[in-house]
Amino acid sequence: QVQFVESGGGLVQPGGSLRLSCQASGSTWRFYNMGWYRQAPGKERELVARISTGGSTNYADSVKGRFTISRDNTKNMVYLQMNSLKPEDTAVYYCNAPQTGSSRVFGSWGQGTQVTISS
Repeated sequence: QVQFVESGGGLVQPGGSLRLSCQASGSTWRFYNMGWYRQAPGKERELVARISTGGSTNYADSVKGRFTISRDNTKNMVYLQMNSLKPEDTAVYYCNAPQTGSSRVFGSWGQGTQVTISS
């Protein structure tokens, strides 16, 4: 029942920045931990950033120090600030609600937003 719509992707040169946005639906939104995922062609989808209902954050080693996840529960929004972008960051980015201690998620997968890092 929980659905998300991602936006904000685009084409950026290495070293550039992007800010992704995720619009969440549902009245129980604020009770979910939230995460940003990405999937590159030929690779499995991976969790790159997570934020708890209380605001605690976790990041994959590949993005730590460069990406920042945040949320605005009043507006039902989740954000991913991406700095110092690298070609390896090229992927389709998705948001969803990860289940603690599991690879599964609570919501359905949306369309995602394409991020391309190229010179």
